[in-house]
Amino acid sequence: MPTVDRVLVIDDDKVVGDIVSAAAHAMGLECVATKDATTYLSLIPSATTLILLDLMMPNMDGIEVLRLLGEQQCRARIVLMSGMDKRVIEIAEKLAHTLGLSVVGHLQKPFPVTELKLVLEANTKGEAPAALAARPLIAIPDEELLLAFERGEFVLYYQPQISIATGKVTGVEALSRWQHPVQGLIFPDRFIARTEALGLMDKLCWLSADCGLGEMELFAADDGTMLRLSLNASVHTLRDLQFPDILMGLATKHNFPPDKIIVEITETGLIHELSRTLDVLTRLRMKRIQLSIDDFGTGYAMMRQLQNVPATELKIDKSLIENLQVNDSDRVMVEKIIEMGHELHLEVMAEGVKTQAQFDLLREMGCDGAQGYLFSPPLSAAELVDWLAAYSHRNP
Repeated sequence: MPTVDRVLVIDDDKVVGDIVSAAAHAMGLECVATKDATTYLSLIPSATTLILLDLMMPNMDGIEVLRLLGEQQCRARIVLMSGMDKRVIEIAEKLAHTLGLSVVGHLQKPFPVTELKLVLEANTKGEAPAALAARPLIAIPDEELLLAFERGEFVLYYQPQISIATGKVTGVEALSRWQHPVQGLIFPDRFIARTEALGLMDKLCWLSADCGLGEMELFAADDGTMLRLSLNASVHTLRDLQFPDILMGLATKHNFPPDKIIVEITETGLIHELSRTLDVLTRLRMKRIQLSIDDFGTGYAMMRQLQNVPATELKIDKSLIENLQVNDSDRVMVEKIIEMGHELHLEVMAEGVKTQAQFDLLREMGCDGAQGYLFSPPLSAAELVDWLAAYSHRNP
């Protein structure tokens, strides 16, 4: 951990630079202020841990600076400053995140010195964030992927879902993992695209459904009550007219109640061949299988189709939950999604919940359920059994 943090201020207003510098120096921080963004490259040594960046500047504005910082894979924390509408600052924050930058907050001008000091205290005297750019992944040959199906190397991990009103565990989402004999546990971002390209997504979906339905009895309550099981369906599977019958066959095989099965669908699963997909979804509902619209709030197609889809649940995308307590636009979006879901008689689940503050806001908004690292990361079946026992003990 460095003994002295280095702060860089990029603002064409010299008064702002002087104020930040004085506050930083009083806290024992090194601080450099520049009025000209074009000189920032020479002022950002690798030891710089915090950058305060004004969005409105002549010659090179803050958005252009963010773009260049992204190209340089800058590791410093970034605080955006502007006298513009808060909405503009929030959009700039989202842009920065898409560029792989670590934006930790904003200061709306004119800001009090006390607020500035809080920002400095919260984001200094510590290591800069780890590089956000993903490390290059080793390519996995198609032959190994094909062998993984033959050898039964795919496993399921489960993430618990919690009732916000009662705190009880209501269900789990099943997530595919590849237990590679050499590389260990491999996450879907490394094999899903190739699985789709090889035409094996249906096979993976059915392996997951069969495994998940077979393992659910491990998670049953003492009185035999089963948790709900959420399964992700591929775009191709949703167009398979045999899908409802095959899934019901697996439910019967494992003696699992169909009304405890939730099939999660995304917008991309409905955009093409809508009539065929709605045929499948309607027959699933007629068999009492539940339908959840996943990643809701990230696009527009589903909003148009929502009235036609026989869904029973909306799942708010984690990108809206991430900044729920600090981003007004995200908060409003979440509020409206919850209101709309309830008006359509749908349950609303929030995913990606990481903090108690997020959970408390969702409870105030009337959200029905939540899942995320606040409760638990995805767990293997054996780990989930232990987790459920411990959670039940803490929340009788």
